[in-house]
Amino acid sequence: MVAMAVACPPSLACRHRLAALPIGNLHSPDPISHNPSALYFSSRSRASYSIASCWRSNPSCGLSELKRQLFTGVVERKKRMIGHERMRMRMRIVGKVAQEAEVRAMEDEQMQSERPATLLREGEGAEGVDAAGGGAGAMRARYEGMIRRAQDEICAAVEGIDGGQFREDVWTRAGGGGGISRVLQNGNVWEKAGVNVSVVYGTMPPEAYRAATGSGSGTSAIPVNKAGRIPFFAAGISSVMHPKNPFAPTVHFNYRYFETDAPEGVDGAPRSWWFGGGTDLTPSYIIEEDVSHFHKIQKQACDKFDPEYYPKFKKWCDNYFLIKHRGERRGLGGIFFDDLNDRDPADLFAFSTECAGSVVPAYMPIIEKRKDTPFTQAHKDWQQLRRGRYVEFNLVSL
Repeated sequence: MVAMAVACPPSLACRHRLAALPIGNLHSPDPISHNPSALYFSSRSRASYSIASCWRSNPSCGLSELKRQLFTGVVERKKRMIGHERMRMRMRIVGKVAQEAEVRAMEDEQMQSERPATLLREGEGAEGVDAAGGGAGAMRARYEGMIRRAQDEICAAVEGIDGGQFREDVWTRAGGGGGISRVLQNGNVWEKAGVNVSVVYGTMPPEAYRAATGSGSGTSAIPVNKAGRIPFFAAGISSVMHPKNPFAPTVHFNYRYFETDAPEGVDGAPRSWWFGGGTDLTPSYIIEEDVSHFHKIQKQACDKFDPEYYPKFKKWCDNYFLIKHRGERRGLGGIFFDDLNDRDPADLFAFSTECAGSVVPAYMPIIEKRKDTPFTQAHKDWQQLRRGRYVEFNLVSL
């Protein structure tokens, strides 16, 4: 690692002991053709990576006042950013629809003491798949099976390293759907790690359908049910893992499948479907060999299906996880994709399966290397500051 001096007022350096910390090499490693323009930090934003930059406007202000000013600035910048990115707006609408469906269905949730064989509606599980792999709900059943296997494998790998155990909550809904959430908190290696799967049935208004599918402004061709809404199905796995050691990076991933149903009573109604997901790494201290290993595994997963996938989805990830008002990225990237429906669904399902299966070999070896690295309270303080950036991105991208 390379030690980098952080410009800091003397009083601040004395108070926070963050005047000179080893933060790694700011340049992205290039053993696998990383895009030089997709560096973690732009050259103009590197100064904002120091804690000193937070106090430049008023070095004497207290921490609570600083937080208030920063939050106010974030809110004002967010207002100016609304409407700039069509892709993000589409994802926000779809996400909001899914959240609304979750809220409406909360009253129907029934906690379970054991995991059910399937979270799907009757006839859509394994019994609804014929010998050729088709049949009603075939992709739904295959995708649910994939994310549940991935959850088991990833949680087993985490427990094998940490020595702790996940707490599991299972719930189902009378109308179909449900979820399995697993959380490991205050472990030996991870402060908190969550790995969740969910299956959701709901309905969306035509406006959300148009935003999600990119269809035209006309409404006559959009099939709706009697309530004027479009039924949909969504299944996915999502996770965030925050290690205790400041030199061990945070990882985030999610993989999902989405489709709209043909509404009851609408003959010949089209069914839209797509795959999405990604895995990205967010370290507090940049260690090139760790970043290189992580991206190498992502590239290997992509190259099995299309050599253009990795550069395309890496760039997508870099651009998506960008804190615009700071001119810096949330982390060191990975891959990110959405709205994939341009190929045979079986091929895209296989690609999603490969990506989900790459989480363990991409991330766990890094944790094994860094979990016992000695650190000081100053390193821990820096880690918390960087996690503030993580939260900040989530705030401005809502």
